[in-house]
Amino acid sequence: MLFPFLSIDSSCEEALKLTGKQLSEASLRVVQTFDLHIARFAPYDCSCPDHGMEECDCQLVVLLIYGETLEPATLILHGNDGKTWFSMTEDPLHHVDKNLTSRIRWALGCHESDGK
Repeated sequence: MLFPFLSIDSSCEEALKLTGKQLSEASLRVVQTFDLHIARFAPYDCSCPDHGMEECDCQLVVLLIYGETLEPATLILHGNDGKTWFSMTEDPLHHVDKNLTSRIRWALGCHESDGK
């Protein structure tokens, strides 16, 4: 189960651009592995359960974030109605360096002293 650790008042597309910039500035490498908009419209149309086919801004993007270790962290951006939520997967079979997850949170502005 995913629990968002951050939400911002921005579309997923805008959040994705900012996230890529922030993570790159923190010397982290970002690889996008999934984009719901692309998956929804190829090879056949799928309607959104909330908005149908018209003016749907629902989006889900999956990013692999690499630091110094071989194992990436998985960051998920989920957006709709002009808001985006950030979650990281927590799989006990997939060991992710705690330093990497801390660096990701820090780069995205989640500083422990801020109470975020």
